[in-house]
Amino acid sequence: MLIDTYGRVATDLRVSLTDRCNLRCTYCMPEEGLEWLAKPDLLNDDEIVRLIDIAVTTLGIEEVRFTGGEPLLRPGLVGIVEQVAALDPRPQMSLTTNGIGLKRTAAALKAAGLDRVNVSLDTLRPDVFKTLTRRDRHKDVIEGLHAARDAGLTPVKVNSVLMPGLNDDEAPDLLAWAVEHDYELRFIEQMPLDAQHGWKRDGMITAGDILTSLRTRFELTEEGEEKRGSAPAERWLVDGGPHNVGVIASVTRPFCAACDRTRLTADGQVRTCLFAREETDLREALRSDASDEEIARIWREAMWGKKAGAGLDDPTFVQPGRPMSAIGG
Repeated sequence: MLIDTYGRVATDLRVSLTDRCNLRCTYCMPEEGLEWLAKPDLLNDDEIVRLIDIAVTTLGIEEVRFTGGEPLLRPGLVGIVEQVAALDPRPQMSLTTNGIGLKRTAAALKAAGLDRVNVSLDTLRPDVFKTLTRRDRHKDVIEGLHAARDAGLTPVKVNSVLMPGLNDDEAPDLLAWAVEHDYELRFIEQMPLDAQHGWKRDGMITAGDILTSLRTRFELTEEGEEKRGSAPAERWLVDGGPHNVGVIASVTRPFCAACDRTRLTADGQVRTCLFAREETDLREALRSDASDEEIARIWREAMWGKKAGAGLDDPTFVQPGRPMSAIGG
């Protein structure tokens, strides 16, 4: 079990498979990209599977989410999914992706055992997509979403971040489109994870702003805390259901008290929180022939020291040292 001093138990593991990405989203990294991790520093496929095995069979992890960077850039992804699907007990497996490579990989990932996907899409307008991501790949993301749905990687969830002056008027259009195509839409408040440290709290589109915009076109009925559980998204039924929309208010309504996550970076570091400034090295233990029991002990000790909250509700919050592409979303 991975328990901390506040009684929270981690059952959800986020695994970053690479720090690389084929987009350059303005809220994540600079246009020229970043200095990528050297290949020897990255966990190899066998190391990733071994750590997930320890997490699932020894530490009580029930759900594994593969992230990046962009996880579809990981050459061994399908094989990793296949090996994790063979674990006993078998964890639920999902993938967070920008969707660009899904058209060609969705069927193989489903066959390997992946359960579902989250796809990032911030706009329905190709020109705005190009401005936000600095790449002209909007059509590829749309096709990837359709491929995921057709392959049965459902429910397909769409993650959207609204940016002032770019797509902040699109919330109702995005929801209408998601309902039409049977996707589950989640709006996420922009978080301070950009490598260029350009995030400003007073300029972000808040959960309140998003809900006000949505209510100009839809009737929203809150589902309530009982159905939410430890999920980060507050959810509302759209026009009485069956579709719903979620808002992840990481900054204005943080949900740290119910957090059930532990994170593994692409270079083998445990992070107790997306915004943590400290990490615990598992890669060195792996490569020093440590036993599974020793690795599990190190992981437990890291999680025991998890802080009460991320501190995002504090106006003086200081951004963590590594950008989101390096630590996983």
